[in-house]
Amino acid sequence: MSKETLILLYGGRSAEREVSVLSAESVARAVDYAQFTVKTYFITQSGEFIKTQVFETTPAEEEHLMTNTTIDWEKKIPASAIYEEGAVVFPLLHGPMGEDGSMQGFLEVLKLPYVGTTVLASSLAMDKIATKQVLGTLGIPQVAYVALSASHDRETKIAEINDRLTYPVFVKPSNMGSSVGISKVETADALDAALDLAFRYDSRVLVEQGVTAREIEVGLLGNHDIGTTEPGEVVKDVAFYDYDAKYIDNKITMAIPAQVDQEVAQKMRTYAAQAFAAIGGTGLSRCDFFYTEDGQIFLNELNTMPGFTQWSMYPLLWDNMGIAYPALISELVRLAKEVFAERESHL
Repeated sequence: MSKETLILLYGGRSAEREVSVLSAESVARAVDYAQFTVKTYFITQSGEFIKTQVFETTPAEEEHLMTNTTIDWEKKIPASAIYEEGAVVFPLLHGPMGEDGSMQGFLEVLKLPYVGTTVLASSLAMDKIATKQVLGTLGIPQVAYVALSASHDRETKIAEINDRLTYPVFVKPSNMGSSVGISKVETADALDAALDLAFRYDSRVLVEQGVTAREIEVGLLGNHDIGTTEPGEVVKDVAFYDYDAKYIDNKITMAIPAQVDQEVAQKMRTYAAQAFAAIGGTGLSRCDFFYTEDGQIFLNELNTMPGFTQWSMYPLLWDNMGIAYPALISELVRLAKEVFAERESHL
């Protein structure tokens, strides 16, 4: 049986490019090489496409993918040169210009099947404000928030924040993931600086009510028939689960399954599937919840391209459900081809 080509796109222009490299290396080592040949392409910080390694067998532990510090510019290619008939793309890109619908649209123009959510679902889920507005129509519980943009009068919005929310609050760029640009604000006099930081990453900013809560996550897998995992819990060794804690310092552990009542777990799984369907999700996502001491559940966000590093929750959640990492990749490819065939049939 001839092998399929799986194209890994990694790197990218966003502030989350480091975790993209880690995710791509983990996937390259987990792939079933009896089924796939893996071809890798690096997207530089400035947006160029670089042809990198091809793997027919599992790469050695000491072999690493190209990064911005090891670029071979002689291997620069036009972006469209990644096209290969019959190939499937796994866009292991996090944040803007990768997870927000832009790359998904590019791949659709190239007529390449790709793992993950489509253009609209990707852009909706990446925008925290838009996600809250969509999920609010379903009655899915969310923490109180105030949204503001660069066009708003800041003083008026600060007054609204101080009136509607109590400190601490979290200030977040609307279109960013992995805790980049997020601040925990303990007092009103620290709010302005936190807004300045968030506006460095986006022109729209979300200010959310802080809650004392456990962080519980549910994995999603499927197209029209959506599967969910038992919840897993992020157990933190730091007060604020920021970018470095998640991906660089590894100051977290996972409790899988999370120690919650079965009724709570089922409610989270139901909310997660409802949210995924509401944005038109396909392929995969990870749905993140807050679970407070008094038993309240709040849906925090949908992550349409969760991390695939050795520390990442998403593949561990499915491993707990009996789907090992290599089989999970194969299923994601199957789902990608299914969505591609369906999309082509509509044209």
